[in-house]
Amino acid sequence: MLSNDTRQAILAFRAERDWAQFHTVRTLASALVVEAAELLEIVQWTADDGLASRVAERRAEVEAEVADVAILLAYLVNDLGLDLDAVVRAKLARNAAKYPVEQARGTSRKYTELGPTGAGRDDR
Repeated sequence: MLSNDTRQAILAFRAERDWAQFHTVRTLASALVVEAAELLEIVQWTADDGLASRVAERRAEVEAEVADVAILLAYLVNDLGLDLDAVVRAKLARNAAKYPVEQARGTSRKYTELGPTGAGRDDR
């Protein structure tokens, strides 16, 4: 998702300011929630049919909040020693088993509400 150069720039920015000392799994996860909420706040009370125009009007704010989420996620992934591509692909494989195309296509139902393949499974 992020290039190696961008990821290195993010980590250098933090290192230059000696901020890693303040970053734990809890503080980074908390900050991710806050930044995601700030992204949501931009469109929170907007009717569905007005979302596209609202996002267009406030594009700079949306971009800033998305960047904050990405930066914090980059710190968390780095600090936990995770391979983001690997964990995302593993999650996609688990989701594919829980949401078979033939049962999940075009529906927003949770996997527990789908046919026998996904029924009763709660491993996320």
